[in-house]
Amino acid sequence: MPAPRINMRKLKDALRLKFEGQQSHQQIATALGISKGVVTKYAGLAIAARLDWPTIAAMDEASLERRLLPAPRPSDIYAPADYGRIHQELRRKGMTLALLWEEYCAETADLFSADHPVKPWRYSQFCENYRRFAKSLKRSMRQIHRAGEKLFIDFAGPTLDLTGGERASIFVSAMGASGHCFATATPAQTAADWLGATAQALAFYGGVPQLIVPDNPRALVAQANRYEPRLTESALDFARHYGCSMLPARAYHPQDKAKVELSVQLVERWILARLRKQRFASVSEVNEAIAPLLTYLNERAFQKLPGCRASVFAQIDAPALMALPAQPWEWAVFKTVRVHVDSHVEFEGHRYSAPNALVGQVLELRVTAHAVEMLHRGQRVASHRRCAHKGGFTTVPEHLPERHQAHAQWSPERLLAWGERIGLACVQTVQLMLARPRHPEHAYRACLGLLSLSKRYGDQRLEAACAMARQVGTTKFSHIRDILVNRRDLLKETQSSQWSSPIHAHVRGAGYYQ
Repeated sequence: MPAPRINMRKLKDALRLKFEGQQSHQQIATALGISKGVVTKYAGLAIAARLDWPTIAAMDEASLERRLLPAPRPSDIYAPADYGRIHQELRRKGMTLALLWEEYCAETADLFSADHPVKPWRYSQFCENYRRFAKSLKRSMRQIHRAGEKLFIDFAGPTLDLTGGERASIFVSAMGASGHCFATATPAQTAADWLGATAQALAFYGGVPQLIVPDNPRALVAQANRYEPRLTESALDFARHYGCSMLPARAYHPQDKAKVELSVQLVERWILARLRKQRFASVSEVNEAIAPLLTYLNERAFQKLPGCRASVFAQIDAPALMALPAQPWEWAVFKTVRVHVDSHVEFEGHRYSAPNALVGQVLELRVTAHAVEMLHRGQRVASHRRCAHKGGFTTVPEHLPERHQAHAQWSPERLLAWGERIGLACVQTVQLMLARPRHPEHAYRACLGLLSLSKRYGDQRLEAACAMARQVGTTKFSHIRDILVNRRDLLKETQSSQWSSPIHAHVRGAGYYQ
């Protein structure tokens, strides 16, 4: 490295001792603690500049430096380097200053000619010039973001009023290397809004980064931790669907996501500020107004770097992104359930079948708007179309045991044929059971319950119990079972004598009305 220049104050003292004190160069060097060669050099420069001590004494240090040491003009000798482009190229994966310096030297050799004799900077000075340029961009911690590596997401603080009294939140995302910005309005800041807006952002970018960096919202982070934060199951499912990772920034450390903080500021200044006087009826209208302003924001030229966010994204980030999955992401909720003895699990009042080998096992349900998936140790074991009918059943016959599959093959005709074999009262009871629900299948269990009663109490007692139930106007299985348990069907009907009204003075009788 070149030796540092001598302090101008010490140089002024040396010239004072030389011209006014008439001391030798050795005496001056010893008195000021500098080398004799330095004294000789600057004394010669002062003589060559035709300076005497009165003139030097009247000059300040800056003027003296300009007279003795004229500013070098490196542009006349060294080829200038485009450090703005170099700063952007360093964001590419695998790019180094050494490789960029070699390319700079090759370009300088191509520009060399007799009329324009230039030479490249040496590697050490090239790196020093770049570091000086990087420090001039912004006085803050410099973070090197690789191409396609990180996507930062956050919500802007300000919101937009809707005519219905609601407020629209503004979701903002930014790519790490290029700063390419995306913004969209959401009804709120729930987990579905966070993940749905992030899915829109990935579709906007046309690819998936390696890492998504959110804040620490409760909607996504189940347990905040400085070192090992735990995400919610929905957030993990989102990252698993896109084949990327999600790592929340540290709490109260906005510098961890400085890219999106800057993008939020730009969105507030260039988008929300322009929409402040407009009134919107819905979130979709807000998004329609944001779209053209977002394009303008991404195509605004950088102040100190070449290009704009859109051009840098197309050159650096876009080629490094992973491909989007074939199927679009759907919002999913997770619930832990246990398989019942009838090989079904229950969700929101509806029952879905599971393989009978998993009876008693704990499964994890992944429920979307249209499907219910059953996961056992991370493997999908069953999938059904979601049904909102409470009390209903969605059953795959193959999920049931063989004897239950035969049981599931019962039909109204088969049940009626069995009732006819028992007796007239029994078949009439079966008919009423099948006609009572909206669908005959809902009465299959009650009818099959009658079959089990015939095996325990016999056909004759069951027929008598059905006849007695018909007399009291009931067809419920529990009522017929109670008749058999209490042995009421075995009681003989007592013949009661016909009652007649007694003769009394106050009883007028039927003849009175003739």
